[in-house]
Amino acid sequence: MTMFSDLARQSLASLRLLLAMTVLLGVGYPAAVWAAGQPFGDRASGQPVSLEGQVVGSRLIGQQFDGDEWFHSRPSPNDHDTLASAPSNLGPSNPDLVAAIAERRAEVAAREGVEPGDVPPDALTGSGSGLDPHISPAYARLQVARVAGANGLSVAVVEGLVADATQGRGLGFLGEPGVNVLELNLAVSAAASGPGGD
Repeated sequence: MTMFSDLARQSLASLRLLLAMTVLLGVGYPAAVWAAGQPFGDRASGQPVSLEGQVVGSRLIGQQFDGDEWFHSRPSPNDHDTLASAPSNLGPSNPDLVAAIAERRAEVAAREGVEPGDVPPDALTGSGSGLDPHISPAYARLQVARVAGANGLSVAVVEGLVADATQGRGLGFLGEPGVNVLELNLAVSAAASGPGGD
């Protein structure tokens, strides 16, 4: 009888602890994290980008753009799949990586009408996450003529859009300047559909 009552008492205590931890960690903690993020605005929501009331992407996550009318993103070993974010993990002398870089170099040079040696490194290799939303200003400038022609815009207009979209170093000294591809493509689309576009 004593053993049964001890077991019942321990089971009841365990059940109470389970319920308390479920409320604390399953409801309280997520609610506290959500509340702490609210003062930071859309940064807590992944900085979504909307077009005509519909979310079309995030300022923080790169995505694939195909077609001559768009600026293209950096290569991604996982095709910009956010559920498989990872680098390729191939070393610089790996034959697969060397072959992929050579193939990308030839493809980008042919698409942009430049010499293979003029293709910037970020057009050839993915970022550490495979989801970098930025390209270098050099890679953006390389694509200006193609994007301008495909959208019926002047090169000067598209160069201005690239200059406007170029972000400086973080805190003035961290990292390198970059161009957010999604935001730049939205600016190109707006310019192409505006009074100066088709």
